[in-house]
Amino acid sequence: MVALRPVPPGPAVIACTTCRHSADAREDPDGTRGGARLAAALRAVQASDPSYAAVAVQEMPCLFACQAHCTVHLRAPGKVGYVLGRFAPDEAAARAILDYAAHYAASATGQVPFRDWPAGVKGHFLTRTPPEGFVVE
Repeated sequence: MVALRPVPPGPAVIACTTCRHSADAREDPDGTRGGARLAAALRAVQASDPSYAAVAVQEMPCLFACQAHCTVHLRAPGKVGYVLGRFAPDEAAARAILDYAAHYAASATGQVPFRDWPAGVKGHFLTRTPPEGFVVE
């Protein structure tokens, strides 16, 4: 059975804490999963820069995107959501994710113009999900 924990509404990056470290390794040499490392990097980068305050960093086990290590889900009420993956579990990836998330949070529908995408997220999009009650035209 899945237990749901309430979180505050608003823009959020949800990191999968059980993701593989890389395509070839489940854990790093210290025995830590890549998703846990990426979640820690997201929290550290967010804490270091107030421009990321509008985006919550949240965690959960398994986003079911196991073919794409180190995945995150970007969501906000009334906006299109995205799942991104195949990241290195480091601060450079965390910064790119949060840079994109800041643009996402400021957008009306969740769509960010390609010219505003940080280089570090290009090629990492896996899925796009419509918000409840809507589909994309």
